[in-house]
Amino acid sequence: MAGIYIHIPFCRKACYYCNFHFSTSLQSLEKMVEALHVEVRLRKSYINQPVETIYFGGGTPSLLSINHLKSIISAIHTHYNVSSTAEITLEANPDDINTLTLQSWKEAGINRLSIGVQSFFDDELQWMNRNHTAQQSLKCIKQAQDNGFENISIDLIYGTPSLTEQQWMQILQTATSLNIPHLSCYALTVEEKTALSEMIKKKTSSPVNTDSQAEQFLKLIDFLTMKGYEHYEISNFSKPGWRSKHNTSYWLGKTYLGIGPSAHSFNKTSRQWNIANNALYIKAIQQKTIPYTIEQLTLTQQLNEYIMIALRTMEGLDLNYIVNNWGKEYAIALKEHIPLLQQNGWIEKNLSNKIILSSQGKLRADGIATMLFFDEEKQKL
Repeated sequence: MAGIYIHIPFCRKACYYCNFHFSTSLQSLEKMVEALHVEVRLRKSYINQPVETIYFGGGTPSLLSINHLKSIISAIHTHYNVSSTAEITLEANPDDINTLTLQSWKEAGINRLSIGVQSFFDDELQWMNRNHTAQQSLKCIKQAQDNGFENISIDLIYGTPSLTEQQWMQILQTATSLNIPHLSCYALTVEEKTALSEMIKKKTSSPVNTDSQAEQFLKLIDFLTMKGYEHYEISNFSKPGWRSKHNTSYWLGKTYLGIGPSAHSFNKTSRQWNIANNALYIKAIQQKTIPYTIEQLTLTQQLNEYIMIALRTMEGLDLNYIVNNWGKEYAIALKEHIPLLQQNGWIEKNLSNKIILSSQGKLRADGIATMLFFDEEKQKL
C-alpha cells in the first residue's frame, strides 16, 4: 500500500517560526491547481500498488475551494488505484472551519482533519503570528465533531520563550478534555531564514530555552500516557486505533508520492523532491516536465534511514528486521551499543532483539541515531 501527499503552497499570512515552502500571494492559485492535476497524471507510474492514504498538506490546504479539492481528489481516483477505505486528510486552520466548509469537505471525501491549533492561549498565538484565536479553535473542534468528523488531530507547539509549565499543562488538559483522538506536539525550533530567527538575532524575542523544552516534553509524555494515549512516534500521540495512517507509512518506510512544489517522494531505493519555487514549478509542469531532484540510496543509506526512522517509533528498531534485510553482521554491530545506551537510561530494558528509546532517549533521538549509523566507506554490504 502507498500514500500520496499534495503540497498546497499558500498561506494567508506567515507564521514567524515556519520554514515550509509557501507564498502569501494567492495570485497563482488557479494555475497551481491546474499544475497539480497535470503532475498527478504525469506521475501515475510511480505507484503500482493501491493508495491507502491521501494527505493535503502545506501551506494551508483549507484555503482551497471545495471545487479545487474535489477536482484533485477526482484526478487521483482517475489515475491511481485508491482503496475504498483510504484515509484522506486535510490540514486546516481554525479560521477556515465552519459548518459549510465541514459539510463540503465531508462530501468531497475528506475523512480526517489535522487542525493547526498550536496553542489555547491568545498571547502565544499572537506571538506566533497565527491568524486565529483560542476561542476559534475551541469552536471549530466542536463544530467538526458535531458534523461527524471523529478522526481529528490537532497540532500543538511547546517550548516557546514565554510558555510556562503551568500553561503547557493547561493546554494539554484542554486538548484531552475535548476528546480529540490524536495530538501532534512539536517543540519550537528556530530555523534559518525565518522571522523568528531574525527576531532572536535582533533580540526582539528571547531565545529558546532547551532545558525548558525538555521538561515540557517529559511532562507531555507522562500526562498523555496517563490519559490513555499511545506515544507511537516522538511527536505523535493517539488513542488506540487512531494513529495517522499516512504519517505511519513514512515511519514504516512505505512508498509515497509527493505532488506539488517542494513535495518529497520515496520508493524505498530512492527519494526525490520537487523544486521549491511556485513559478518554476508551474512553468515546468506546463511543459509536461517534472522539476525534481533525485537521490539514489545505497544499501547503507537505506539501513541508516531505517535506523533513524525506527528509533522514532514506539515499536523501535527491530534487529531481526536488520538481519533479514541487511545481514547478521549489522545486527551484531548494533547490539554492541546496547550496554552504553542502557547505562545512560536511553533505551527500554529487557527487550528481545529491539532497541526502543526511553523518554530520556527520545530527547536525544537524533544523536543516538547518528551514533548507530554505519559509515558508507567502512561498511560494505
